[in-house]
Amino acid sequence: MPTDVVMPQMGESIFEGAITKWLKKAGDKVEKDEPLFEISTDKVDAEIPSPVAGVLTEIKVPEGATVQVNTVVAVIDGTSASAPAVPSAATAPKAQLATPQVSVPQEQRSSPLVRSIAKENNLDLSLIAGTGADGRITKEDVLRHIAEHGFGSKAPTAFAPKAQLAAPQVPQLAAPQVAQLAPPQVAQPLSRMRAIIAQRMVESVRISPHVHTVYKVDMSRIARLREREMTRFEQQHGVKLTYMPFIATAAVEALGKFPIVNASLEDGSIRYHQNIHLGIAVALEWGLIVPVVRQAETLSFPGLARAIADLAARARAKKLLPDEASGSTFTLTNSGIFGEEFGTPIINQPESAILAIGSLRKEPVVLADAEGNDTIAIRSMQHFCLGFDHRTIDGADAGKFMSEFKRTLEGWDKEIG
Repeated sequence: MPTDVVMPQMGESIFEGAITKWLKKAGDKVEKDEPLFEISTDKVDAEIPSPVAGVLTEIKVPEGATVQVNTVVAVIDGTSASAPAVPSAATAPKAQLATPQVSVPQEQRSSPLVRSIAKENNLDLSLIAGTGADGRITKEDVLRHIAEHGFGSKAPTAFAPKAQLAAPQVPQLAAPQVAQLAPPQVAQPLSRMRAIIAQRMVESVRISPHVHTVYKVDMSRIARLREREMTRFEQQHGVKLTYMPFIATAAVEALGKFPIVNASLEDGSIRYHQNIHLGIAVALEWGLIVPVVRQAETLSFPGLARAIADLAARARAKKLLPDEASGSTFTLTNSGIFGEEFGTPIINQPESAILAIGSLRKEPVVLADAEGNDTIAIRSMQHFCLGFDHRTIDGADAGKFMSEFKRTLEGWDKEIG
């Protein structure tokens, strides 16, 4: 019998959602709990599974449309799931033709921007190897393909006439340079997530007078500890030992000693939060999301490491619940993974502070021994930038917080489990 598929309510405060992508098309067979479509709300992006097995007989809401929760977006005929397995002669050719189409969404996972670039330039995405998570084709993959093969699905042959008229090396050198320096002009509407990010960033700058302070931290002790313990830690706790749990632990301890940095300004009053709900910014191919480690001050080092890894993995797989991406009291953002020295982050409202993590690099450093003699040594150094709301946090408070944070990391003496 037919089963209505509705826009789910992804949390008490969620009243609508936008369908960003249908993973199946009308006429496709679907299994129960198989991803059916992707949605975007003002909290999270998520894959929505099929409630039953059967055939997707009708799609009522197209990609890009926003509807209220509990709106019927599709219909699945569950009776076809019990139909005979052997097709009739009349339907056999159709089944043979449809089979390869069912696997396309899984083999060619990509963002709307990637598909738009491909459409504009007549590119066949099946010819492009994806380097993103689970083989997802990224914008960089498409631009690299254009640089190497030119525009169009059969671009290499399109350059043949040009090559006969001009010097052999000219088209070979010019095409990749143009594609890399001047990618195709595409007018891509803002995704729901990108539009929300844009709105909140503008609001944050208008609301909070931002001040930034940068500290350089010697991470050599932690780098040696991590190198020595990473294999054992992963075997024992089932998660890789990264630098993030060290940084998160130091931040949590400093927040416990200077709670003003974990506070919020609400209706003319400073609200001191009883718990530290640590936001961890995760960069996605289609935007940015901040999943939250609840009551981080209660977790052990391995527990904090597992929580961070789990939330980041589920954020990238679109498996987060809305409540897992809201309610943070302090945020860590790791812009250093892209190689920058440090960033000056925008506060995640209604928080009062955010800590940006710079890249970790080995540098020559002047060290003084007990007798005051200077020597030069190679140390693992890292910049950290605290962005804070000057309405709530004074420079002295920010300095005390960062000094404690720095002291904990440079003098690390804690068991990591």
